[in-house]
Amino acid sequence: MAYGISAYGLWGMLPLYFVLLSPAGSIEIVANRVLWSLLFCVLLVTVTKAWPRVLAAAKDKRVLGTLAIASVLIAVNWLTYTYGVTTGRAIEASLGYFINPLVSVLLGVLVLKEKLRPAQWTAVGVGVVAVAVLSVSYGQLPWIALALAFSFGLYGFVKKRVGSRVDAVASLIIETAVLTPIAAVTMVILALNGASTLTGYGAGHFWWMAASGIITAVPLLFFGASARRLPMTTIGLLQYVAPVLQFIIATAVLKEQMGLDRWIGFGIVWLALLILTVDMFRSYRHTSKLRRAAAVPTAVGSTQS
Repeated sequence: MAYGISAYGLWGMLPLYFVLLSPAGSIEIVANRVLWSLLFCVLLVTVTKAWPRVLAAAKDKRVLGTLAIASVLIAVNWLTYTYGVTTGRAIEASLGYFINPLVSVLLGVLVLKEKLRPAQWTAVGVGVVAVAVLSVSYGQLPWIALALAFSFGLYGFVKKRVGSRVDAVASLIIETAVLTPIAAVTMVILALNGASTLTGYGAGHFWWMAASGIITAVPLLFFGASARRLPMTTIGLLQYVAPVLQFIIATAVLKEQMGLDRWIGFGIVWLALLILTVDMFRSYRHTSKLRRAAAVPTAVGSTQS
């Protein structure tokens, strides 16, 4: 539980970190995040002597191709989120992670052809209503929120394709390695155009930028440690910690405004999540009862024999 709260808590505090990186823009922040994450992971893999696992994953063409797609999706997610926070739209960015569970359910229908329970359909329908209300509030589709929700939902779907064949650290180092050439070229172009802030704003700014490697990798490691130990229902609840913190920071610290229409829109989103969460618990309890019932005859037969 401590690992899970730490992971989602750190992700929830990201808006404060991005504010510290001012005046760096979203493109520069993401480019640095990729490069410093790769460096940190190389050091971590070297210290833990995990290179055989990384190389084995990289040699598997199917795993490598899947992680290459995942790297593009997570880059879109990082860039969109950073852009949202650095342009005063952190509330909309938090909305993306609130509606992400609904998008994941929707992707299950569209991509995996899964059949939804009535409560799940109700939650998705309520979520669509919420997006419509917020579209009226913003005067346009909340594209930052939708881009975050769909990119992260697709990222999770793609990562499931590799399953247990690659661990969190190996996955992160391969994904960042795929993005490194683009990030390096971006950093060179920014430097040549005088738009880079990495070395021109003092040592403090440089080290805050360099810390992006640790800030990216550590929550992922915490999440991996918690996911191996906690039931999925608990993980499902913990995922709301991050957007709740992001929302609080956006309104209380960054002083972004929430009009009545947006409160109504967010309220409808939270209603959809409540329906989804209650249904998740009911399904989990029902499945657990079936498993216990199935185990009883086996136990009785074993005793009689």
